[in-house]
Amino acid sequence: MHTLSNKNDILTVGSRQFKSRLLVGTGKYKDLQETGMAIRASGAEIVTVAIRRTNIGQNPGEPNLLDVIPLDEFTILPNTAGCFNATDAVRTCKLARELLDGHNLVKLEVLGDEKTLYPNVVHTLQAAEELIKDGFEVMVYTSDDLIIAKELEDMGCVAVMPLAAPIGSGLGIQNKYNILSIVENAKVPIIVDAGVGTASDATLAMELGCDGVLMNTAIAAAKNPVLMASAMRKGIEAGREAFLAGRMPRKRYASASSPIDGTFF
Repeated sequence: MHTLSNKNDILTVGSRQFKSRLLVGTGKYKDLQETGMAIRASGAEIVTVAIRRTNIGQNPGEPNLLDVIPLDEFTILPNTAGCFNATDAVRTCKLARELLDGHNLVKLEVLGDEKTLYPNVVHTLQAAEELIKDGFEVMVYTSDDLIIAKELEDMGCVAVMPLAAPIGSGLGIQNKYNILSIVENAKVPIIVDAGVGTASDATLAMELGCDGVLMNTAIAAAKNPVLMASAMRKGIEAGREAFLAGRMPRKRYASASSPIDGTFF
């Protein structure tokens, strides 16, 4: 029987463990102050950073993201956003490892199309294999394809991250049956990545049994990002609790909340 406890309901990703199941990005905020406030409101422990677009020390003299999300409070998840081939993605991960003193947990994404930002699964598979052989713990962005997800798991990725909808679209989960099939066949964490628009989208992902949700635009592009970050935190927690509780079966007909059997009149 499932029981919920904030102390023992832990998300394990590779060699690391986390209490929060909400992962957040750092792009599109108006400034670093808003970035830091929103991330703290989200309760996230894992913060993903686009190494090609964000300064985490490689550009001395410029504002440094680590000033608002210090390494002693957050796990930085370098990502390969903006890479369109395996070679660039692998190079970016190696740069991140150097910048973060040997940090080996990375989010791999290799894009195939500039308009949809849909993943190139051929280059994703190639890059994942190379990174795993080089000692990286790879969390991988991919399509909502059951076969590809299983292939990435089998080669050694520590988490598989299927899209719910195109990056930044806010459309929510467009094919929940694909996501459900991936979850049911996985032995590593399945984390929905891309497409979430509001808290109910995050809740649905968790109710389907996903282990977490990664988002950026849904928070950063909200009219009040800090408030939306708080809403997302609660949506993730509610969805996780609902999944662990086990929902009632769906029925076509009514079932009285107060049974009439045994009534006196």
